[in-house]
Amino acid sequence: MESDESKNDVTSIESCNSVWIFDTQTMEFKRRIRNLSGETEDVSTDWRPYFGLNVDESSKSFVVQLNESGTRLLKSFIHKDPCTRCSESNTTEISLEEINRVLGPRE
Repeated sequence: MESDESKNDVTSIESCNSVWIFDTQTMEFKRRIRNLSGETEDVSTDWRPYFGLNVDESSKSFVVQLNESGTRLLKSFIHKDPCTRCSESNTTEISLEEINRVLGPRE
């Protein structure tokens, strides 16, 4: 079976927590979320359509256009070692108690 990355029409971009895989022929992408803990296997999203990909080398970011009109966008930053973004913006698990403490009492 051929892997996603071995296709000629596939481009991949690594962000701090994912590898973004873009099939430029079918205009579909998916994310392979990297397993940072080592406890489980990596998780991938399903293939989803996209309508444009803009990479900005100066800011080391990229934007995925999710619809034709360009009103739905995803932006992420390109991971490069050493990466100051990884240490600044790690996604972590928080408890419901912590969320409730931050949000305060509900009406």
